[in-house]
Amino acid sequence: MAKSTFPRRTVLTALAGAGAAALVGCEPARRPPTAIPDPLLVELDGGVGLLRGTDRETIPHAVAAPDGRVVHATASEGADTACWRLDVSTGHTSQHVTLPGRWVPQTVSADGSLVALTPDAVSVTTARPGPRDVTPVLVVDSDGIRHRLRLPGNVVPEAFTDDRSGLFVLEWLPPHAPDRYRVRAVDLATGTAAALSTRDKGAVPAGAEEEMRGDGRQAVFAPNRRTLYTLYTHQPDHQHTRDLVSGRPGNVHAFVHTLHLGDRWAYCIDLPHPFGEGPASGHAMALSPDGNRLLVTDVTSGTVAEISTEELTVRRTARLTGGAGPAYAVADRDRLVVGAGRTLRVVDLAGLRVVAERPVRDPVAGLLRGPGGARLYVGQDAAVSWHDPTTGEEAGRATVPGLVGLRAPAVPA
Repeated sequence: MAKSTFPRRTVLTALAGAGAAALVGCEPARRPPTAIPDPLLVELDGGVGLLRGTDRETIPHAVAAPDGRVVHATASEGADTACWRLDVSTGHTSQHVTLPGRWVPQTVSADGSLVALTPDAVSVTTARPGPRDVTPVLVVDSDGIRHRLRLPGNVVPEAFTDDRSGLFVLEWLPPHAPDRYRVRAVDLATGTAAALSTRDKGAVPAGAEEEMRGDGRQAVFAPNRRTLYTLYTHQPDHQHTRDLVSGRPGNVHAFVHTLHLGDRWAYCIDLPHPFGEGPASGHAMALSPDGNRLLVTDVTSGTVAEISTEELTVRRTARLTGGAGPAYAVADRDRLVVGAGRTLRVVDLAGLRVVAERPVRDPVAGLLRGPGGARLYVGQDAAVSWHDPTTGEEAGRATVPGLVGLRAPAVPA
C-alpha cells in the first residue's frame, strides 16, 4: 500500500474574501468571514465540513470518531481510494493510505484509530442499503488495512467494540429487498457474526433476535464511549427480545436501543405514549455531560422524558409547549435546550419545565454544546450562530454556505 502526503483542500476558505473585489474592480470589498470561537464539525451539502476560526473546509466522504476529535476521510485516487485522518482541533492531516477500489468510511473506533469502510455509504439513522448478498468491509488504521472482510448478507457497520476486536453491524433483511434489520456482532479475526447477549449477559435463544422496522432517528454515545443509544420511532407490532422470549405481544411506537460496546449486550427502553405517534423528525435526545441522564423529547406533543442510564428506565415525563419541525436537543448538568422551527426552549432539569424561550432567525438545523458548555451553537440557513446556553440569546453569527446540519459533538476541551 502506497503512502504519500495528501494536500489540504480548503474548499470554502475565506468565502472568496476581500481579494474577490480586486477581480471585479468596481465592486466593494466583501467583509471577511466571521471567526467561529470553537472548531466545529458540520454537515454541508457537499459532505462533512470543518470550521476552524475563519477557515472552512469540505470533505466529501468523512466520518468522525465518537468524541469528535478525529475524522477519517476518503477521496478517489484514480481507480483506487485515498484514506487519511484529520485532527479536528489542529487541522493536521496524516499521510494517506491507498486502498484498492472504491471505499467510503462508515464508522470509527472510540479511540479514533480504526475506521471501517464499505463500497457505499449508508447512514444507520437515515437510509437503507441497496440489495446485495455479500458486503465487503475494510478495517483500516494509519498503517494500512488491518482486516479484509466479506460478510454474508446485507450489512452496515455501526460501531466498534470498545476493545476493537469486533464490529457491530446492522444486518438488513431480506438482503435483496431490505425492510427490517437486526444488530449483530462480527469478530474481526474470523469474520463471523453472532447475536448479541441479553442485558444479564445471557444468550439470546434462536428466533428471539429483535428485528427493527421503524426509523432510527438519532444515535448518541455515552461520555465514556462504551454505550451507544439509538432512538427509534414508528415500531408498530415490534417485539423486543424479552417479549419474544416470554411470548408477550409487542406494540411499541418508540424506544431507545441501548448497545453496550464492551459486554456486547443490547436492551431497549420503551418510551410511553405519545412518543412515536408524531413525525420521527420531531423527536430528539441528549445526554447529560456525566452520562447519567438521557433526555428524549417529542416536540410535536411537547413531551419530554428523563431516562436513568444506570437503571435503563424512564424516571419521569412532563408536558412542555408543543412545536413543529425537525427537533434537536443538547443538555448540560442543569438544562436541556430544545430547538425546533424558529424557537429555542431552555428546560430546567430539576422541574422539567421551560424557563426561557428565544426566537431565532431561521429554522433550527442542529444544536451543539460548545467545549466546557460556554456556548450553544445553532445551525440555521447557511449560517452558524452561537448563544448563551442559559438564556438562548445570540452572541455571534457566521455565514456557512451549504450548511445542512451540525455534527455533534463539538471538539471537547
